[in-house]
Amino acid sequence: MAALEIAEPEKLDDAYTMLGTEEGSIRPMGGGTALMLMMKAQLFKPSKLVSLRKIEALTGFSLSVDASHIRIGAMTTFSELEQSPMIAQHLPVVTQTMKTLANVRVRNVATVGGNLAHGDPHLDLPPVWSALGASVRIVGVDGERVVPAEELFLGYYETVLAQGELIADISVPVRPGWRFFYAKVTTRAEHDWPALGLCVGVRAEGEVIADVSLVLSAAVDKPTRLKSAEAALRGVALSDAALAMAADAALAEVHIEGDGRGSAAYKQQLLRVHLGRAIKHVMQGSASA
Repeated sequence: MAALEIAEPEKLDDAYTMLGTEEGSIRPMGGGTALMLMMKAQLFKPSKLVSLRKIEALTGFSLSVDASHIRIGAMTTFSELEQSPMIAQHLPVVTQTMKTLANVRVRNVATVGGNLAHGDPHLDLPPVWSALGASVRIVGVDGERVVPAEELFLGYYETVLAQGELIADISVPVRPGWRFFYAKVTTRAEHDWPALGLCVGVRAEGEVIADVSLVLSAAVDKPTRLKSAEAALRGVALSDAALAMAADAALAEVHIEGDGRGSAAYKQQLLRVHLGRAIKHVMQGSASA
């Protein structure tokens, strides 16, 4: 077995300097949950891992002075989010999502940044961040840039991150008047990966859907905004007819992919059913802002 070097820099610039090389076998490591599985399966054989666990600049989360957004460090663990009163108050859909996300052992180790950088479309949090309108701050040897969470993903295990770049943190807006809900549909145990994931956000004015945010995952190759479905719902009163039109629009704008958790036809039906259910759930006040 080839030797594996593990570096543990304490400064952010040291980390991306180590990673800023043409050698593709050098990779950053957050919690390591997905990376270790890929290594065990011989899908990836790194020569060097750059652990980010000692870099304080990547940890913690805080509410902005004007309470308009929450900054979450890339090395924040899922358990820290799950147990945070601040997250429960301002981003309750994140707390809700944690209830069926993997298991306690994984949540104790997995990190926000690593989860995003992995680029797996079956993961639960990426569609939530996208629906919430979060932005991702990326740093590297050439400086930093900020991209919307929904634009981070390019396809299966593909992101816009270049060699030598790291996710530093995400900024999530606090959106008064909005209610969000994550619908996780799985054919197996509730903590398993979803056959379909759907995050729904609605700003209602009585029975009218004044604004809406819809992001689909698991049934597509990356978390995907359902823009046509949003347009079909925006400004209309809640009704079965409106929901049916939105479902038709959603199915027309995305390519649903089958896998071991269900055929494409099965997932299309899941989207049709659960889009309506999730919007009704939110409109009836069962989800929190």
